[in-house]
Amino acid sequence: QVTLVESGGGSVQAGGSLRLSCVASGYSGGTYCMRWFRQAPGKEREGVAAIDSDGITDYAASVKGRFTISEDKANNTLFLQMDSLKPEDTSMYYCAADPDPGPYDCYVGSPPVGDRSWGQGTQVTVSS
Repeated sequence: QVTLVESGGGSVQAGGSLRLSCVASGYSGGTYCMRWFRQAPGKEREGVAAIDSDGITDYAASVKGRFTISEDKANNTLFLQMDSLKPEDTSMYYCAADPDPGPYDCYVGSPPVGDRSWGQGTQVTVSS
């Protein structure tokens, strides 16, 4: 039911920063686990970060300490602040929304408990 549109991707040098945004529309209330994923060509899709309705976050070990997930609920917008970027962060980044999660359903890697909504993706390229 939720439509998600990502923006903010681009090309940066290693050590640089980007902030990705994901604007949700068609939101009709309820709680969500909001997520960021990434997928590079030839690689498996990887869960990057998750935030639950209480603002509790979880991160993949590969990005912990460098990436920060946050929400502006008043504007139905999800963010991913990416600092100290590395070439291995190069990927297509997607946001996702899982409706009505339980208390243990908003960890990175947790499967959706309902119908997961996906954005179209935004490309991030990090050069050496």
